[in-house]
Amino acid sequence: MPDPIDVTATVRIPASALEARGVRSGGPGGQNVNKVASRAELLVDLALVEGLDEGARLRLAALAEGRRDAEGRLRVTAGESRDFHRNLETAREKVRALVAKALVVPKRRRPTRPSAGSRERRIDGKKRDAKVKRTRATPRGDE
Repeated sequence: MPDPIDVTATVRIPASALEARGVRSGGPGGQNVNKVASRAELLVDLALVEGLDEGARLRLAALAEGRRDAEGRLRVTAGESRDFHRNLETAREKVRALVAKALVVPKRRRPTRPSAGSRERRIDGKKRDAKVKRTRATPRGDE
């Protein structure tokens, strides 16, 4: 069973929420490429993550939406290295970064209004365009 992942001082993913397994990896590997399971697959039960408030839990669920398996666990893989343990550490770092990203509360968008000068410039431009179009039209008295 893998070690727990400490995201911050208060947020922690316990070892009971983690399941690691090796999967055969594509890419370089020489003679062992078809024998050794060097790609790491880390499954995380998001319901067991400790220290998350409700908002962070919802953000984490949204971030993990496309990476869940049939049982609802987050599935993270890493296969950059030929070494299983290095890939497992990379997968653990990916999970830690994802949970840390969910902890950040997004800034609320504050709607702004156009300034008086920008409104005036917009109206002046519209008047200028209307005048150009009026001058293109055929005069009414010459029909």
